[in-house]
Amino acid sequence: MEWYLKVLKQYVGFSGRAQRKEYWMFVLFNMIAMIILAVVDNVLGIYPLLYGLYSLAVLLPSLAVTIRRLHDAGKSGAWILIALIPFVGAIVLLIFTCSDSQPNDNQYGPNPKATI
Repeated sequence: MEWYLKVLKQYVGFSGRAQRKEYWMFVLFNMIAMIILAVVDNVLGIYPLLYGLYSLAVLLPSLAVTIRRLHDAGKSGAWILIALIPFVGAIVLLIFTCSDSQPNDNQYGPNPKATI
């Protein structure tokens, strides 16, 4: 939960780097919240309302943490646009977000593993 809140606090922080754990813990808690809200929406009969509002609320933090994750892997944040290519783009983005951090400082900032 700490990682999820950290990302939300940096909701428009597109600069810097985010280590794998920060990114994937945010994705995990985000997916859990979306599933819970979808179930609650279906039970209440208002399906896209809560789910849609939550999705809209976490759009910028999701983009920001993904771009910071790409920075940590040594890629430009513009690589997020590759996800717009059907099927292949999402796989390439998944590979980039799963790749290990660059061990040293890069042009995007210091290694986040070294500062923890």
